[in-house]
Amino acid sequence: MSGDNSLKGVRQNQVWFWLCGLALFLMALYALSGVLTPFVAGLAVAYFLDPLADRVEAVIKSRSAATALILLTFFAMLTGAMVALFPLLQNQVTGLIASVPAGVDAVRAVVEPLVERLEGQLGANEVQALKDNAGAFAGGAVAWLGEVLKSLFLGGKAFVNTLSMLFIMPVVAFFLLRDWDVLVAKVDQLLPRGSADTIRDQFKEVDATIAGFVRGQATVCLALGGIYATGLTLVGLDFGLLIGLGTGLMAFVPYVGMLIGLLIAFSVALLQFSDVMPFVMVGAVFAFGQTLDAAFLTPNLVGGRVGLHPVWIIFALMTGAALFGFTGVLLAVPLASVIGVLVRFSIGRYLKSVLYTGG
Repeated sequence: MSGDNSLKGVRQNQVWFWLCGLALFLMALYALSGVLTPFVAGLAVAYFLDPLADRVEAVIKSRSAATALILLTFFAMLTGAMVALFPLLQNQVTGLIASVPAGVDAVRAVVEPLVERLEGQLGANEVQALKDNAGAFAGGAVAWLGEVLKSLFLGGKAFVNTLSMLFIMPVVAFFLLRDWDVLVAKVDQLLPRGSADTIRDQFKEVDATIAGFVRGQATVCLALGGIYATGLTLVGLDFGLLIGLGTGLMAFVPYVGMLIGLLIAFSVALLQFSDVMPFVMVGAVFAFGQTLDAAFLTPNLVGGRVGLHPVWIIFALMTGAALFGFTGVLLAVPLASVIGVLVRFSIGRYLKSVLYTGG
């Protein structure tokens, strides 16, 4: 009996130790979120490229050389894409901003007759109340969006963050990718010996979830961005390249990104076209992209094994952005994966416990 009590005491001490460690980690993450972005981005790049580094290392027999070769190729391709697209995107962004006043006037021209018709049917007081409520809702939404954007881009001095991403992140990525296997082994040595096998199993599930979603979804986003950008450009939609690529990037947030891109595309089409056919073609581009995504891209590149519900992903991304800015966005999916695996593990333990079976 005393041995059981002693073992129970050790377990409780371990639980309190890890809970305190988690609390300290979250506090440090919140306090340092403004400077952690290049380190988290470098960690993400290293994790993303580690399987490729293992394959290259097996061929050239040097982890450092494999790391240098992979990162040079990766950043060269990324830089080339940015150099090629930046002038086009800059012109489209400038043109889109310049077209906003005309868009506001067009919306006003559509809305004002509707308001006058409502005044004739409901009365001026009821319509004024609707205006006030709509204005309050819109103002709150704009204020919330402004705070989110501010936390994403201005929370830690945008200029310093940009420089750190350009110069610090590649260095961090190099050392983490070079030493990835060593770091994993060090972490494995620190696991509590009595629970090491269980923790390893949960880490494997977390790794499968993150790898399946992040690597797969990133590929899906690139594919959809290319499809939407090409399709909208061929349709002749103004700012089609910008809207298409942006929609592809926003596709990382399931469904929401596509809906936002569709709304923006239809809004631009409303200002640009007077015929029905361009609207049909814009809708056809998005319908083709979503059909291809649902039938081929997501089932083959992401799959149903990741265990991350779309609502949970949206909540995690919004919470991460609100609490930790851009760093929180980068950490949102990994942390959501960890929480999801721990919840499933806890439910499995509960279903086998006396609390569930009653005996």
